[in-house]
Amino acid sequence: MKIRTYKADELDRLVNIWYEGSLLAHDFIEQNYWKSQQKAMRETYLPMAETYVITEENKVVGFISMVDNYLAALFVDYQYQGKGYGKRLLHFIKEKREQIDLKVYQKNKRAVSFYLKNGFELCEELFDELTVEKEFLMKWKR
Repeated sequence: MKIRTYKADELDRLVNIWYEGSLLAHDFIEQNYWKSQQKAMRETYLPMAETYVITEENKVVGFISMVDNYLAALFVDYQYQGKGYGKRLLHFIKEKREQIDLKVYQKNKRAVSFYLKNGFELCEELFDELTVEKEFLMKWKR
């Protein structure tokens, strides 16, 4: 397992991990919504973020993206989930920050549980107008 800054030629792989992961983790949101966001992920969100990948045998299996102290994305290829890759990425970024904020859909119970186990606290209930879903604002402080 190695964590490093992503390379531009890995963008398609990251978008694929994000898209497949979004469909699996957010089955309560219309599939077309995620499909419509792929271009923005590739052209706007990932390039503007501070993004690190985790690799196994030189294959990218997950990534984490930060915008300042906001955790914008943490995704692991579904074939590699539950093996500690997400936790490794999260601990890697926690070493670089004093605090981290994130939003997570309330119905994504697996992610909510993951962040709670890793020291995040529930701070506020929000509403995402684009998806018409409730979210939690969560925070972690060193």
